Amino acid sequence: MFPAISIDSAPFAVLRSRPDADTPARRCARLSDRAAARRNSNPRSGGVSFAPFRASPALMAVRTASIERNTRETQIRVEINLDGTGEARLASGIPFLDHMLDQIARHGLIDLVVDAKGDREIDDHHTVEDIGITLGQAFDRALGDKKGLVRYGHSYVPLDEALSRVVIDLSGRPDLEYFVEFPRARIGEFDVDLFREFFQGFVNHAKVTLHIDNLRGRNAHHIVETVFKAFGRALRMATGRDERLGDVMPSTKGSL
Repeated sequence: MFPAISIDSAPFAVLRSRPDADTPARRCARLSDRAAARRNSNPRSGGVSFAPFRASPALMAVRTASIERNTRETQIRVEINLDGTGEARLASGIPFLDHMLDQIARHGLIDLVVDAKGDREIDDHHTVEDIGITLGQAFDRALGDKKGLVRYGHSYVPLDEALSRVVIDLSGRPDLEYFVEFPRARIGEFDVDLFREFFQGFVNHAKVTLHIDNLRGRNAHHIVETVFKAFGRALRMATGRDERLGDVMPSTKGSL
């Protein structure tokens, strides 16, 4: 059993009743002193121990955007906060689409407002596509110049028998690779073909490369829910701030 010790307020500064004893606590103190010395010798640290990380202006920027898009077919308003908590206020007029948009917000930790009116007396096509377009525009604006971003994101998400993978690159080059097959044409009243239209609209205006693959699944609801959850988590990874990168562009070209 170790002799009684007292601990000073300085990190790992251990005062022992037997100063010559080599104990785990004293070894920890030596390791801490060595780490502090390395920090002090680093010219980037300015010679200050335990200096807090100071984010570059790019990392400190508020990443929000609000977009309104009005056409003869739809009136769409989207507000987005990429550094949110996953709160969503959704009024697309299409309950199942609201359910999927909520997955993006919750799993991407994105605050999202969607208010939409469209010519749904014809069908849901224009409304779903235009929400994707407006969300893409808002996302692109909120990203800013993309300095300091992780840039790439991916996620696998299961739901019972279903499993989907989503991979995204904030490349500035729109490309959608969508491989999702559904066992039926509708989920409730929702036409499953419109999911592709939503993602195509998003990709074109967010200017991202997006790969969506459903790897397995039998239940149509499970399949699409795994897709949207994985999409949210991939967005969360790709839009993360890379502290090591600072305000450098994540591209050898110097631009995205």
